[in-house]
Amino acid sequence: MLYDIRITIFCFKNTKNNMYRKLTDKEIATLTVYGCSAENWNEVEVAENFSPNYLCNVHFSGKNKLGSYNRVFELAGGFKKHAGLNNCCLHNCEVGNDVFIDKIHNYIANYKIGDNSYIENVNLILVEGESAFGNGVKVPVMNEGGGREIPIYDELSAPLAYILTLYRHRPELIHNLQLLIDAYAATLKSSVGTIGHGVRIVNCGSIKNVRIGNSAVIEGASLLENGSINSNEQAPVLVGSGVKCNDFILCSGVSVTDSTLISRCFVGQGCIMGKHYSALDSLFFSNCQGLHGEATAIFAGPYTVSHHKSTLLIAGMFSFLNAGSGSNQSNHMYKLGPIHQGICERGSKTTSDSYLLWPARIGAFTLVMGRHYKHSDTSDLPFSYLIENATESFLVPGVNLRSVGTIRDAQKWPKRDNRKDSHKIDPINFNLLSPYTIGKMMKGVEVLSNLKQIAGETTDVYTYQNCSIKNSSLRHGLELYTIGIHKFLGNSLITRLKNADLSSIDKVRERLKPDFEKGSGEWIDLSGLIAPKKVIDELLLQIETNQFNLTDIQYELDNIHLEYYDYEWTWAKEKLEAYWNKSIAEITLNDIISTIETWKTSVVKLDKMIYNDANKEFNLNSKTGFGVDGNEEQKHKDFESVRGNFENNPFVLEVQNHIKLKTELGDELIAKLKLSL
Repeated sequence: MLYDIRITIFCFKNTKNNMYRKLTDKEIATLTVYGCSAENWNEVEVAENFSPNYLCNVHFSGKNKLGSYNRVFELAGGFKKHAGLNNCCLHNCEVGNDVFIDKIHNYIANYKIGDNSYIENVNLILVEGESAFGNGVKVPVMNEGGGREIPIYDELSAPLAYILTLYRHRPELIHNLQLLIDAYAATLKSSVGTIGHGVRIVNCGSIKNVRIGNSAVIEGASLLENGSINSNEQAPVLVGSGVKCNDFILCSGVSVTDSTLISRCFVGQGCIMGKHYSALDSLFFSNCQGLHGEATAIFAGPYTVSHHKSTLLIAGMFSFLNAGSGSNQSNHMYKLGPIHQGICERGSKTTSDSYLLWPARIGAFTLVMGRHYKHSDTSDLPFSYLIENATESFLVPGVNLRSVGTIRDAQKWPKRDNRKDSHKIDPINFNLLSPYTIGKMMKGVEVLSNLKQIAGETTDVYTYQNCSIKNSSLRHGLELYTIGIHKFLGNSLITRLKNADLSSIDKVRERLKPDFEKGSGEWIDLSGLIAPKKVIDELLLQIETNQFNLTDIQYELDNIHLEYYDYEWTWAKEKLEAYWNKSIAEITLNDIISTIETWKTSVVKLDKMIYNDANKEFNLNSKTGFGVDGNEEQKHKDFESVRGNFENNPFVLEVQNHIKLKTELGDELIAKLKLSL
């Protein structure tokens, strides 16, 4: 299968045969009457069916090509304007058919403008010298002191950027990738810019060295310099009032509005940035949202969300993050400069007024509450709470597994995929439980068991990676991790056996054999792409030995994503064999039935924990502030009129239905297996 990186190329069809002709003497005379002028009329070429009647006060210099202007644009409120060129200076421009241009206060220079575009009340549009339009710009992500500069380009994906950012210990790999990106940027270098078909540019300041894709809407932008706006008909880009961007790439479906400031940034598909947001030296991948706050030198993987004015994200790597109001981090210890960095693994949340002193590493799906100064590393204890207690950081392992908020997040992310483009750059795995997170839980069980063994079972508080863990939290964490592991392994087993022939143990064993040898060992999360480390290492080796170009790399990353479930079963099968202490060739039907029973118990137990956690949203404390001028009965009625009641809450009903369906599924499979005994 041929897989092409899409380079935005705009075609300009000014006539049926793309043929131009010189102006006639009569047309030149008409244009002169209408206030038009040219340094040399012989340098102005027009389409065969060109009419001079829709040009007024236009000055031409250099070589220009014009289409025909027959369309009428209908604006908001029903006001209409006929296509044509008015009150502008054009230098070395090619203007397509049915274009409207008016009130260009300075000039438009060195641009190809596509059909049906509308440009009005703009200060300046030009390309000066040769430009790659933001491609190849180096962004000093994560470490403000340098050392992790990422060359951005149109099709930069989150996993490739992850490799470029964090694999600096493989210099040949980084060198080859940078050469490939530099070569790609070189192919785009041009002294002529493009404005695609159906573009709308209104009430803007200066646009310099910017390539603008089809159907983009740019209204009120103050300054756009050295960048690409990779808009298309499926997923138009919106750039709104007061926006200033320099050294940037905006992917399809992006919205940047409300005086947002962007400098040296890559903004991925479906991202929303507005409400005076400020972003410097950062990468934002699919479906990120930045409103009100500030980002400096961050790697924002998919679904990194910050909605609050006082929130600063700095020098960190995030993905699937929800940053609370007033969240911030420090990367400067006032010694050698702002050289520190941190990582919040996928699914982390920060509460209001939370603080992290880098360097630190926060485990997947961890909730950070309070202020933390001790450089914690909780990466092997996912689904935890990291809580401030006086000056100490207390860790509550695994407790987020039974949080209704965690489950709700996992459900909402796929529903909030804002990418309308059929060509999706970032491969995103939304699974809450995967070999990546389950592998972390298994490490967590090992860590907690070792702590208990070394420090003793009666120890009140254990110390781990600059965190304190209470005895009760440790014991509960072990229980929760065990439930999560059993749930995942059971899910994989049941999925593998679903719709399979279970008439004999031999047929069951045959079905349980993996389709892929790959998948065993450690798994990693490359900012949305969950994959076996060995598979990624093979890809990196091929890049190091110059076997792949950028197109090949993207194709391989997409293939790894598509083959996730095959890899997952290879991994799960090995873990099940370790759990059974038997190989697939030795297992019995009773082993499988016992595993499904354990799975069923784990699923129901975890769902009941989530059910009870949801119930907290309907207790008396939650009703405080309702029915303010009434009695208790009115308080309950006011609360139910706004929030509904617990029993009929859609999420609660879904949890109850999940318990019912999973119980029935387990019972049905067990019944089929027992028939073969």
